[in-house]
Amino acid sequence: MRLHDLKPSPGSRTSPKRVGRGTGSGSGKTASRGHKGQKARSGGGVRRGFEGGQMPLFQRLPKRGFTNIFRKELSEVNVETLNRFEAGTVVTPQLLKDRGLVKSLKAKIKILGNGDLEKELTVQAHRFSAQARDKIEAAGGRAEVI
Repeated sequence: MRLHDLKPSPGSRTSPKRVGRGTGSGSGKTASRGHKGQKARSGGGVRRGFEGGQMPLFQRLPKRGFTNIFRKELSEVNVETLNRFEAGTVVTPQLLKDRGLVKSLKAKIKILGNGDLEKELTVQAHRFSAQARDKIEAAGGRAEVI
């Protein structure tokens, strides 16, 4: 069997219904749209969610919460992930991005205290949790706020 031998199975491909081609075709005259009314007109129909003038569902339901436009984006890095660096390394945001620990440098970096740190590192970040700062300093390193 070759590519040029392939054919769709019988009945799986049908030609589209051609409407408005005369009364003898079975779907001529009104072209299966019925007589008059909004849906019979060209460009007729209603928008999404329209319920005939009744108050739409999305307007009847209660709204909750809001979007804070002053929200500050933070990229979180746990202390345990810093173990992949060699001892004595100065861990900068650029180094974290190069190693794939943060996606982008647009968001500020916060170091969180999950896990244990076995190496002496100097960590530079925008924020530190209290637990993370304690663990870095307990390992002999320094936590520097940029």
